[in-house]
Amino acid sequence: MSDPLSQVIALLQPRTVFAKSISGAGRWGVRYSEYGQPSFCAVLEGSCRLAVDGEEALTLEAGDFVLLPATPGFTMSGFEPVAPEHIHPKLAPAPTGEVRHGTRGGPPDVRLLGGYFVFDSPDAALLVSLLPALVHVRGTERLSVLVRLVAEESAEQRAGRELVLTRLVEVLLIEALRATADKDAPPGLLRGLGDERLAVAMRQMHTDPAHPWTMAQLAKKAALSRSAFFDRFTRAVGMPPMEYLLAWRMALAKDLLRRHDVGLAEVAERVGYGSASTFSTAFSRHVGQPPSRYARQPGRGGGQELLAGATAAD
Repeated sequence: MSDPLSQVIALLQPRTVFAKSISGAGRWGVRYSEYGQPSFCAVLEGSCRLAVDGEEALTLEAGDFVLLPATPGFTMSGFEPVAPEHIHPKLAPAPTGEVRHGTRGGPPDVRLLGGYFVFDSPDAALLVSLLPALVHVRGTERLSVLVRLVAEESAEQRAGRELVLTRLVEVLLIEALRATADKDAPPGLLRGLGDERLAVAMRQMHTDPAHPWTMAQLAKKAALSRSAFFDRFTRAVGMPPMEYLLAWRMALAKDLLRRHDVGLAEVAERVGYGSASTFSTAFSRHVGQPPSRYARQPGRGGGQELLAGATAAD
C-alpha cells in the first residue's frame, strides 16, 4: 500500500542544498525576514532561543533538529536581551566560512548547522500546506547522522553531488516529519496519519486514486460513520476528505502532464476520470487552464488554486 508521506515528499521534488556553520557567543540575536523556501537547523552543541512568527518560542539544545517547510520570519538569539540584527536571506551574500554572531573570540555558546533547499514542484504550496509550519525534533540520532552527511556532501564538489544531496534531503524530510506524526500535530497530513482510523482511509486514497471513492466507502475503511468520518477527517487534515482526494488527484495529474510521455486519456484514467473530456473539464475548473495548455507550460501552476477550487463531492 502506498505511503502518503513518501508520495508527498516525492512530488515536492526537493533539491539543491546550501548548508552553513553558525555559532553564537555572549549577547547576540539575528532576525531573518520571511524566506518562503524550506530551511533546517541542527544544534551541534550548546543552546539558543528560536522564535518563529506565529509559533511559541523554543529553547534549542544540542541534538535538536528544526525544519521550516516554508520558512516564515524568525528570530534566533542567545538568552540575553538584545536588539537583533536584521538579515534578508534572499539578499544576504552566501558566507564562505562559519558565520559567527555576538562575541567574536573564544568558545561559542552554541554551534549549529543551518541550511535551505528548494521544492521544484509547482504544487509546493498545496503540499506544504499539509505539513506543519514548524517541525521540532529532539534527540533523534538518525537525523543527526543525516545532517552530518548533508553537511559533508554540500561542502564537497564530488561526482554525483546533486543526486546524493537530493536523496539525502528526501530521507531527511521523511525522518523529521514522521518523527512528529501523531494526534498532537497541527492539522494536516501528519495529524491525519497519526490517527489510526483516518490513516487507513488516507492510504486507500493514495494507493488507488483512480477508484471511484465515495464518502461511505472511505468511512467504512476507517470503521466510522459517514458523519463521524467527515468531521474527524476535516478537523485532523484541515480539509474535507473528498476535497483532499480531489486535490491529491489534481496534484498527481499535474505531475503526469509534466512528463510529456503520458497521453491525456491515460492521465484521466490514472486519476479516476472516465474520459479525457470529463477530466479536462475538471482540471480546467480547478487549475484554471486546460491540461493541454498546462502540459505545454509545465513551470506554471501551483497548489493554492487547488485548495481554493476544490469542492467536496460524493
